[in-house]
Amino acid sequence: MTSFFPLPYFAASDRLPAPLPSIEAIKKSPDIYGRNVTLIEGENMLFVAQFPNIPIPQVYAIYTDKDMGKNYIVMENVGGQSLASCWTTLDTTAKTAVADRLRDVFDQLRNLPSPGHQRYYGSLGNCKLEDSLFWTSDETDVINGPFETEAQLNEAMVRKYLYNNLIPQKAEFYKRVLLLVLQNHSPVFSHADLQRKNIMMRNDGSLVIIDWETAGWYPSYWEYTLAMFTCGRWDDDWHTCVAKILDEYLNEYVWMDMLRRELWS
Repeated sequence: MTSFFPLPYFAASDRLPAPLPSIEAIKKSPDIYGRNVTLIEGENMLFVAQFPNIPIPQVYAIYTDKDMGKNYIVMENVGGQSLASCWTTLDTTAKTAVADRLRDVFDQLRNLPSPGHQRYYGSLGNCKLEDSLFWTSDETDVINGPFETEAQLNEAMVRKYLYNNLIPQKAEFYKRVLLLVLQNHSPVFSHADLQRKNIMMRNDGSLVIIDWETAGWYPSYWEYTLAMFTCGRWDDDWHTCVAKILDEYLNEYVWMDMLRRELWS
Protein backbone atom coordinates (compact mmCIF):
# COMPACT_ATOMS: atom_id res chain seq x y z
CA MET A 1 0.00 0.00 0.00
CA THR A 2 1.24 3.49 -0.86
CA SER A 3 1.79 5.68 2.21
CA PHE A 4 0.31 9.17 2.27
CA PHE A 5 2.74 10.38 4.95
CA PRO A 6 6.48 9.70 4.72
CA LEU A 7 7.19 6.54 6.72
CA PRO A 8 8.74 5.67 9.04
CA TYR A 9 7.41 8.55 11.14
CA PHE A 10 8.95 9.78 14.38
CA ALA A 11 7.61 12.78 16.28
CA ALA A 12 10.02 15.58 17.16
CA SER A 13 11.86 14.92 20.41
CA ASP A 14 10.31 17.95 22.12
CA ARG A 15 6.86 16.36 21.67
CA LEU A 16 7.80 13.11 23.38
CA PRO A 17 6.81 12.57 27.03
CA ALA A 18 9.73 10.12 27.32
CA PRO A 19 12.30 8.51 25.01
CA LEU A 20 10.73 6.15 22.48
CA PRO A 21 10.88 2.50 23.55
CA SER A 22 13.00 0.10 21.54
CA ILE A 23 11.43 -2.84 19.75
CA GLU A 24 12.89 -5.13 22.41
CA ALA A 25 11.31 -3.04 25.16
CA ILE A 26 7.96 -3.18 23.37
CA LYS A 27 8.19 -6.97 23.05
CA LYS A 28 8.76 -7.27 26.80
CA SER A 29 5.93 -4.90 27.73
CA PRO A 30 2.84 -6.47 29.35
CA ASP A 31 0.66 -3.76 27.76
CA ILE A 32 0.56 -4.20 23.98
CA TYR A 33 -2.56 -3.36 22.02
CA GLY A 34 -3.44 -4.23 18.43
CA ARG A 35 -0.94 -7.00 17.69
CA ASN A 36 -1.87 -6.95 13.99
CA VAL A 37 -1.81 -3.18 13.61
CA THR A 38 -1.81 -1.62 10.14
CA LEU A 39 0.16 1.50 9.29
CA ILE A 40 -2.92 3.17 7.77
CA GLU A 41 -4.33 3.56 11.29
CA GLY A 42 -1.36 5.70 12.27
CA GLU A 43 -1.53 7.67 9.04
CA ASN A 44 -5.23 8.35 9.56
CA MET A 45 -4.43 9.69 13.01
CA LEU A 46 -1.72 11.96 11.62
CA PHE A 47 -4.24 13.28 9.12
CA VAL A 48 -6.94 13.91 11.73
CA ALA A 49 -4.39 15.47 14.10
CA GLN A 50 -4.13 18.38 11.67
CA PHE A 51 -7.57 19.41 12.92
CA PRO A 52 -7.02 20.13 16.63
CA ASN A 53 -10.64 20.09 17.78
CA ILE A 54 -10.96 16.35 17.11
CA PRO A 55 -9.82 14.42 20.21
CA ILE A 56 -7.42 11.61 19.33
CA PRO A 57 -4.33 10.15 21.01
CA GLN A 58 -1.02 11.74 20.10
CA VAL A 59 1.07 9.61 17.75
CA TYR A 60 4.78 9.40 18.51
CA ALA A 61 6.04 6.84 15.98
CA ILE A 62 4.90 4.72 13.04
CA TYR A 63 7.27 2.17 11.56
CA THR A 64 7.81 -1.41 10.40
CA ASP A 65 10.30 -3.95 11.67
CA LYS A 66 11.12 -5.35 8.24
CA ASP A 67 13.06 -8.30 9.64
CA MET A 68 10.03 -9.51 11.58
CA GLY A 69 7.37 -8.11 9.26
CA LYS A 70 5.61 -6.34 12.13
CA ASN A 71 4.14 -2.85 12.24
CA TYR A 72 4.37 -0.55 15.23
CA ILE A 73 2.42 2.53 16.26
CA VAL A 74 3.61 4.23 19.43
CA MET A 75 0.98 6.56 20.79
CA GLU A 76 -0.27 8.29 23.89
CA ASN A 77 -1.83 6.20 26.62
CA VAL A 78 -4.96 8.28 27.20
CA GLY A 79 -5.97 6.56 30.43
CA GLY A 80 -9.50 6.46 31.76
CA GLN A 81 -11.93 3.81 30.55
CA SER A 82 -13.93 3.07 27.44
CA LEU A 83 -17.58 4.04 27.16
CA ALA A 84 -18.26 0.31 26.79
CA SER A 85 -16.97 -0.15 30.34
CA CYS A 86 -18.64 2.81 32.01
CA TRP A 87 -21.85 3.44 30.01
CA THR A 88 -24.18 1.80 32.53
CA THR A 89 -22.74 3.94 35.32
CA LEU A 90 -23.57 7.24 33.58
CA ASP A 91 -26.77 9.08 34.39
CA THR A 92 -29.00 10.73 31.79
CA THR A 93 -27.25 14.09 32.11
CA ALA A 94 -23.82 12.55 31.57
CA LYS A 95 -25.03 10.53 28.58
CA THR A 96 -26.51 13.65 27.02
CA ALA A 97 -23.20 15.46 27.49
CA VAL A 98 -21.39 12.58 25.77
CA ALA A 99 -23.82 12.66 22.85
CA ASP A 100 -23.51 16.44 22.49
CA ARG A 101 -19.71 16.31 22.51
CA LEU A 102 -19.58 13.47 19.99
CA ARG A 103 -22.11 15.24 17.78
CA ASP A 104 -19.77 18.20 17.56
CA VAL A 105 -16.77 15.95 16.82
CA PHE A 106 -18.49 13.90 14.13
CA ASP A 107 -19.95 17.00 12.48
CA GLN A 108 -16.38 18.25 12.13
CA LEU A 109 -15.13 14.89 10.89
CA ARG A 110 -17.75 14.73 8.18
CA ASN A 111 -16.58 18.07 6.84
CA LEU A 112 -12.91 17.12 6.50
CA PRO A 113 -11.95 17.39 2.82
CA SER A 114 -9.74 14.83 1.18
CA PRO A 115 -6.23 16.11 0.41
CA GLY A 116 -6.42 18.01 -2.84
CA HIS A 117 -10.21 18.07 -2.49
CA GLN A 118 -10.53 14.97 -4.64
CA ARG A 119 -13.97 13.38 -4.71
CA TYR A 120 -13.73 9.64 -4.20
CA TYR A 121 -14.84 6.80 -1.96
CA GLY A 122 -11.68 5.41 -0.40
CA SER A 123 -9.08 5.78 2.30
CA LEU A 124 -6.38 8.39 2.70
CA GLY A 125 -4.40 9.00 -0.46
CA ASN A 126 -7.15 7.64 -2.75
CA CYS A 127 -6.44 4.09 -1.61
CA LYS A 128 -8.70 1.10 -1.00
CA LEU A 129 -11.42 1.15 1.64
CA GLU A 130 -10.46 -0.60 4.87
CA ASP A 131 -13.95 -1.61 6.04
CA SER A 132 -14.02 -5.42 6.13
CA LEU A 133 -17.01 -5.39 3.80
CA PHE A 134 -14.54 -4.60 1.00
CA TRP A 135 -11.88 -7.10 2.09
CA THR A 136 -10.62 -9.89 -0.18
CA SER A 137 -7.70 -12.26 0.35
CA ASP A 138 -6.13 -11.08 -2.90
CA GLU A 139 -6.28 -7.40 -3.78
CA THR A 140 -9.14 -6.80 -6.21
CA ASP A 141 -9.74 -3.16 -7.10
CA VAL A 142 -13.36 -3.72 -8.16
CA ILE A 143 -14.14 -4.87 -4.60
CA ASN A 144 -11.49 -3.15 -2.47
CA GLY A 145 -11.76 0.30 -4.08
CA PRO A 146 -11.17 3.17 -4.26
CA PHE A 147 -14.27 4.16 -6.23
CA GLU A 148 -15.08 7.24 -8.25
CA THR A 149 -18.86 6.85 -7.94
CA GLU A 150 -21.40 5.49 -5.50
CA ALA A 151 -22.63 3.14 -8.24
CA GLN A 152 -19.17 1.55 -8.38
CA LEU A 153 -19.20 1.13 -4.60
CA ASN A 154 -22.63 -0.52 -4.79
CA GLU A 155 -21.34 -2.88 -7.47
CA ALA A 156 -18.40 -3.73 -5.21
CA MET A 157 -20.77 -4.79 -2.42
CA VAL A 158 -22.58 -7.10 -4.85
CA ARG A 159 -19.26 -8.55 -5.99
CA LYS A 160 -18.31 -9.15 -2.34
CA TYR A 161 -21.60 -10.98 -1.88
CA LEU A 162 -20.66 -13.32 -4.74
CA TYR A 163 -17.06 -13.52 -3.49
CA ASN A 164 -18.45 -14.98 -0.25
CA ASN A 165 -20.20 -17.69 -2.30
CA LEU A 166 -23.66 -16.54 -1.36
CA ILE A 167 -26.86 -16.97 -3.40
CA PRO A 168 -26.33 -15.82 -7.03
CA GLN A 169 -29.97 -14.87 -7.56
CA LYS A 170 -29.97 -12.83 -4.34
CA ALA A 171 -26.89 -11.07 -5.69
CA GLU A 172 -28.85 -10.19 -8.83
CA PHE A 173 -31.55 -8.75 -6.58
CA TYR A 174 -29.02 -6.59 -4.73
CA LYS A 175 -27.45 -5.51 -8.01
CA ARG A 176 -30.80 -4.24 -9.26
CA VAL A 177 -32.09 -2.71 -6.03
CA LEU A 178 -29.01 -1.13 -4.42
CA LEU A 179 -28.63 1.18 -7.41
CA LEU A 180 -32.15 2.44 -6.65
CA VAL A 181 -32.04 2.78 -2.87
CA LEU A 182 -28.38 3.75 -2.34
CA GLN A 183 -27.80 6.81 -4.46
CA ASN A 184 -27.01 10.53 -4.10
CA HIS A 185 -24.77 10.01 -1.06
CA SER A 186 -21.65 12.14 -1.25
CA PRO A 187 -18.38 10.78 0.19
CA VAL A 188 -17.73 12.16 3.68
CA PHE A 189 -14.87 11.44 6.03
CA SER A 190 -15.96 8.76 8.48
CA HIS A 191 -14.36 7.06 11.46
CA ALA A 192 -16.22 3.95 10.25
CA ASP A 193 -16.29 2.14 13.58
CA LEU A 194 -18.32 4.23 16.02
CA GLN A 195 -18.66 1.90 18.98
CA ARG A 196 -18.38 2.58 22.68
CA LYS A 197 -15.24 0.45 22.92
CA ASN A 198 -13.54 2.98 20.62
CA ILE A 199 -14.35 6.02 22.74
CA MET A 200 -12.26 6.59 25.85
CA MET A 201 -13.44 8.74 28.74
CA ARG A 202 -10.57 10.25 30.68
CA ASN A 203 -10.78 10.69 34.42
CA ASP A 204 -11.69 14.35 33.89
CA GLY A 205 -14.66 13.35 31.70
CA SER A 206 -13.14 14.40 28.37
CA LEU A 207 -13.44 12.01 25.43
CA VAL A 208 -10.82 10.57 23.09
CA ILE A 209 -11.60 8.56 19.95
CA ILE A 210 -9.37 5.59 19.14
CA ASP A 211 -9.15 2.82 16.50
CA TRP A 212 -8.87 4.76 13.23
CA GLU A 213 -7.91 1.80 11.05
CA THR A 214 -10.98 1.82 8.80
CA ALA A 215 -11.44 5.59 8.50
CA GLY A 216 -11.87 7.12 5.07
CA TRP A 217 -14.33 8.75 2.71
CA TYR A 218 -17.53 6.69 2.64
CA PRO A 219 -21.10 7.41 1.49
CA SER A 220 -22.80 9.83 3.89
CA TYR A 221 -25.01 7.07 5.33
CA TRP A 222 -22.12 4.73 6.20
CA GLU A 223 -21.20 5.97 9.67
CA TYR A 224 -24.78 5.81 10.94
CA THR A 225 -25.72 2.45 9.44
CA LEU A 226 -22.56 0.78 10.71
CA ALA A 227 -22.88 2.31 14.17
CA MET A 228 -26.42 0.95 14.39
CA PHE A 229 -25.34 -2.46 13.09
CA THR A 230 -22.81 -2.71 15.91
CA CYS A 231 -25.42 -2.01 18.59
CA GLY A 232 -25.26 -5.76 19.11
CA ARG A 233 -27.98 -7.18 21.31
CA TRP A 234 -29.83 -3.86 21.71
CA ASP A 235 -29.85 -4.42 25.46
CA ASP A 236 -29.40 -0.77 26.48
CA ASP A 237 -29.98 2.81 25.29
CA TRP A 238 -26.80 3.33 23.23
CA HIS A 239 -28.83 3.39 20.00
CA THR A 240 -30.63 6.53 21.17
CA CYS A 241 -27.24 8.18 21.67
CA VAL A 242 -26.17 7.22 18.13
CA ALA A 243 -29.29 8.99 16.83
CA LYS A 244 -28.15 12.17 18.59
CA ILE A 245 -24.55 11.93 17.40
CA LEU A 246 -25.33 11.34 13.72
CA ASP A 247 -28.06 12.23 11.26
CA GLU A 248 -30.22 9.15 10.79
CA TYR A 249 -30.40 7.24 7.52
CA LEU A 250 -33.22 4.87 8.34
CA ASN A 251 -33.95 3.42 4.90
CA GLU A 252 -30.26 2.90 4.20
CA TYR A 253 -29.81 1.25 7.60
CA VAL A 254 -32.41 -1.42 6.83
CA TRP A 255 -30.70 -2.37 3.57
CA MET A 256 -27.16 -2.33 4.96
CA ASP A 257 -28.20 -4.28 8.03
CA MET A 258 -29.69 -7.01 5.84
CA LEU A 259 -26.64 -7.12 3.58
CA ARG A 260 -24.10 -7.20 6.40
CA ARG A 261 -25.96 -9.95 8.25
CA GLU A 262 -25.92 -12.12 5.14
CA LEU A 263 -22.25 -11.45 4.52
CA TRP A 264 -21.26 -12.40 8.06
CA SER A 265 -23.69 -15.31 8.49
